[in-house]
Amino acid sequence: MKIKKEIVDTLLHWFKEQYNFRYSPQEILLQETRKEFAGEITLVVFPFTKLTKLNPEQCGNLLGEFLKTQFKEIYSFNVVKGFLNLSLSHDYILKEFEDIRNSTLTPKPSNGNTIMVEYSSPNTNKPLHLGHVRNNLLGFSVSNILKHIGNKVIMANLINDRGIHICKSMIAWMEFGNNETPTSTSTKGDHFVGDYYVKFNNEFKKEVSDLIEGGETEEQAEKNAPILLKAQDLLRKWENNDEQTLATWKEMNSWVYDGFKDTYEKLGVSFDKFYYESQTYLLGKSIVEEGLSKGVFYKKDDNSVWVDLSDEGLDEKLLLRGDGTSVYITQDLGTAEQRFIEDQLDKLIYVVGNEQDYHFKVLALIFKKLGREWWNELYHLSYGMVELPTGKMKSREGTVVDADDLIAEMIESAKDKTLELGKTEGLKDEEKLELFRKIGLAALKFFILKVDPKKKMLFNPKESIDFQGFTGPFVLYTYARIQSILKRVEKLPQGFERNLEINNEEKELLLHLFKLEETLELAAKELSPAVVCQYVYDLAKIFNKFYHDHSILSIDNLEKKDFRILLAKTTSVYIAYCCNLLGIEVVEKM
Repeated sequence: MKIKKEIVDTLLHWFKEQYNFRYSPQEILLQETRKEFAGEITLVVFPFTKLTKLNPEQCGNLLGEFLKTQFKEIYSFNVVKGFLNLSLSHDYILKEFEDIRNSTLTPKPSNGNTIMVEYSSPNTNKPLHLGHVRNNLLGFSVSNILKHIGNKVIMANLINDRGIHICKSMIAWMEFGNNETPTSTSTKGDHFVGDYYVKFNNEFKKEVSDLIEGGETEEQAEKNAPILLKAQDLLRKWENNDEQTLATWKEMNSWVYDGFKDTYEKLGVSFDKFYYESQTYLLGKSIVEEGLSKGVFYKKDDNSVWVDLSDEGLDEKLLLRGDGTSVYITQDLGTAEQRFIEDQLDKLIYVVGNEQDYHFKVLALIFKKLGREWWNELYHLSYGMVELPTGKMKSREGTVVDADDLIAEMIESAKDKTLELGKTEGLKDEEKLELFRKIGLAALKFFILKVDPKKKMLFNPKESIDFQGFTGPFVLYTYARIQSILKRVEKLPQGFERNLEINNEEKELLLHLFKLEETLELAAKELSPAVVCQYVYDLAKIFNKFYHDHSILSIDNLEKKDFRILLAKTTSVYIAYCCNLLGIEVVEKM
């Protein structure tokens, strides 16, 4: 509400005039009034008692009387200990509603900032799995939220298409594939290649076991397993541009890219730029040379290059191997520098799991030592791992939940639940299929995004598909319920009378609608779609309570009827907008 800023500005000026003391805006704490007290806005009084030399209750009454004289919108106040609760007039609340109803929900004008959000970043040796699903949904939704507040956002995907893990899938296919392809086996490309990654690991375990039985230690056996030595040889051939190796690598990667494309489309996520590790892994070498010349980095006896971060509370970090080959951070140094220069970035956000916390801390501190002004604009959106009721997932052992299988399972569960509840009456077969798809994906996306990114989460498909409670289907059902109401309205009202009295349920719904912008500002600040999930769930819950207690279309008072129709319409617009930010498609009927 605009009045909040006006209250803050008025108090800042008053304290300066009356007490010759300048507070910062952050010290004027305004909160939502707790439901057990009268009022809509609460001012925390405690910070001002020392200055005014009054106890909290006296100070609250002083400030309440002052604000009431300054704002005709404040018709009463009450003080509870150190909290001043301000009650707003119905006329003001209805004027605010008229303002938001007549404004279009769109992203704010450009604030001049360019932010790159890097997410997904898969390896080309396996299909996307449940962990990637959280990564993609977070990256996509955070990008949408940052766009809303006026940022130019570049959504980037760095594909890890080289290295020993890629060679493991390659050598397994070369050894055991008999020239079969995704087409010849009717297998999705990324699943096809991923099966050979699992095959490699199984063969590796067998060979290690045989070598141990032959007298080698476990450590020796793991180093000497023939299939691993072949994969390492293949990597050397790749780095030496061996023609046949590169041809096989390109072909197998192309199979995976086709599979990824299909999964991204199913998930409803997209990218503006793709980067490939095979094209970027050498980029950081010039930065390493610069660091050596400046004395920021140093060489060890084996010619390897290191940085000492002990003054930052960390340890030494390898930047370049003794044979001159890159390590992962070498590439990240190069790509970060390239992006800030080429795209004129103000911030670079990496959406990567929390097992890489140390890596990104080191990356930023290296740039700090190198004197890059933007070093502190490298941000690691560190998220917790996704676990299942059965425990952790392991790609090597083939125990992951593939994203495609998960999506299919969610859609099937949505179908079963929807049919069970009888929510498909009057729909054609193709409409039913689209409904099941939207509900299934809404369940998946909402369940994952409603958890604070920093927290690890347990994904329970059965809980996510519930049509009641803190779920995507509940939000969709509320939107569809409003559409059903609006379809029975012959013509939408153009406006409503401003002299209406509003009841508590109507006021609660209006006040929640007013909170959208500050909610999205908070979500952008915290890079947390969970904030949006909580807001839109609360909005749906408040509307359902209002609808349960009060009629919209059967009320005799025509002025009140027009108001409630517009209130329902605006609520549906806000639900749809929030869902869009979360990457969720709404449904018109269910």
